[in-house]
Amino acid sequence: MISGRPTDDEFATYARTDIDYVAGDDAVGALSAQGKEVTSLLASLDEETIRARRYAPGKWTVKEVIGHLVDDERIFAYRALCVARGDTRPLPGFDENEYIAASDFESRTLVSLIAEYRSARAATLSLFESLTAEEWVRRGNVNGYEASVRGLAFHMAGHELHHLRTLREKYLS
Repeated sequence: MISGRPTDDEFATYARTDIDYVAGDDAVGALSAQGKEVTSLLASLDEETIRARRYAPGKWTVKEVIGHLVDDERIFAYRALCVARGDTRPLPGFDENEYIAASDFESRTLVSLIAEYRSARAATLSLFESLTAEEWVRRGNVNGYEASVRGLAFHMAGHELHHLRTLREKYLS
């Protein structure tokens, strides 16, 4: 089931720029392709080279960026599940900087972070592949804005593309 591309009223206005980078109208296809791209990029990295690597003082390390991608994936998949199932309760936001501060991604091996990313992406794809046309367009209140399931899926894909660009341009160039 192809999700279709969300309209402007199906996601947070701040996500527009990131969503514009997502090609096509199939969230599952985009996330599947991106998952392969991300794991390929991460697998090409050397543990010693990226250890504690930041592109500027106060910015996250490469491993913290990977951990953030996993956290964000899980949160957005949970939100999408709630909305797809018709849960009408408002879903809270989260502060990604507090999540990073409360984690210790830097002490993890790159291999373990890649494995966790793959697991999270596989679970997300499994969820999205199970959705009906009706579920893709259901809407709910997420962090103070109205979002559809496909809007959340495209937001997830666009957010990841943003971090891929940042990794390539600022950390790995």
